[in-house]
Amino acid sequence: MKGLVLDWGGVLTNGIDAAFASWAQRDGVIADHLGLVLREAFTSDDADDPNPVHALERGEIDAAQFESRLAAELARRGSAVPAQGLLARMFAGISPSDSMLGLVARVKQAGLRTAVLSNSWGNSYPMQGWDELFDAVVISGEVGMRKPEPRIFRHVLGLIGLSASECVFVDDLAHNVTAAVELGFVGIVHRSYDETALELEAILGLSLR
Repeated sequence: MKGLVLDWGGVLTNGIDAAFASWAQRDGVIADHLGLVLREAFTSDDADDPNPVHALERGEIDAAQFESRLAAELARRGSAVPAQGLLARMFAGISPSDSMLGLVARVKQAGLRTAVLSNSWGNSYPMQGWDELFDAVVISGEVGMRKPEPRIFRHVLGLIGLSASECVFVDDLAHNVTAAVELGFVGIVHRSYDETALELEAILGLSLR
């Protein structure tokens, strides 16, 4: 193995679900409504009615357009929230994981190439120090591609100059890991720092903790 590619939100940060639950409580959103909207209202993905989440992740619509659609769908189910600034409020509870970033630093120090591969919802990234920590950063909305599309995996491989079979891919969403494994990556579904560190140690033959 010569490379490590990781998702950002939910892998190199605290958990997305917990952060969204905190937002829902602050904004007065009934807990199940966000999940219902994402499953029911945002499931199509065709030319006439593109999936808003997918379109946002590819940068085909902007944050304000997505916020208006999401707020309208939440209101239709009884959870009225202001559209303006909705995404910023949703992501307010997301913070970097010092333990996971430290793990990446130790992998980098061991001589492997490292990369972030993130599906963005128009959110900002705390990129200070990333030039030293990562050899490549791929944000879906900036490149017009999204996970689990094979082309975005090939794009990041091209940036770090490695083949899929030389890389480990870590994501908290199993379907993204499955897509990477189908291309030849070694995949890890991230659940916790300890589990991921243990799996990486076994795969890379390194002491990382």
